[in-house]
Order: sequence, then C-alpha cells, then structure tokens
Amino acid sequence: MSEYANDFSIPSSGSGKKQQVIDQVRSELALANAQELINKMNDKCFAKCVPKPGSRLDSGEQACISKCMDRYMEAWNTVSRAYISRVQRESQNMQGSL
Repeated sequence: MSEYANDFSIPSSGSGKKQQVIDQVRSELALANAQELINKMNDKCFAKCVPKPGSRLDSGEQACISKCMDRYMEAWNTVSRAYISRVQRESQNMQGSL
C-alpha cells in the first residue's frame, strides 16, 4: 500500500514545475476574469447609455459610458476586496481549528 502512496507523491525536483503550473493557471484565470469583467461592463453600460445606436456616440453617450464604467469598476473592486477578505478570514479560521 505504501508503494502506491509514493507513486502519487511529487518529488522535490517537481515542486518547481508544480509551482509554474499553478502560477500559469492563476494567470490564465486572472486573464479570463478580466475579459469577463470587460465584456459585462461593455454590455451593461452600452445597453444603458446607448438606447438608439447610430454611426457615432454623441458626447452625452460617451460621458454616460465613461461614468458607467467607472461605477462598474468601483463596485467590482469593492466586491473583490470583500471576497478576498472573507476568503482570507475563512482560511485563517480553518488553519486555527487544525
């Protein structure tokens, strides 16, 4: 049985490779999240600020889109900070109970 357990362990030389894979996955997730944020922000703000699309945005539409995107980013940052804080608290609570 212990032979099988050793087959699944990661040798110390592989830990650098493991960290590279973890870093790459984190980077790809961050990129995917940023793309999703931009797409949602564009969709929501365009729908709100441009009721009748034409060949150009007038100054009012441009200002509306700019303000909408600013507010959307502020809200997203607030939610992100709260989420990260909660995850960190829960992680500390889990480690403290071990």
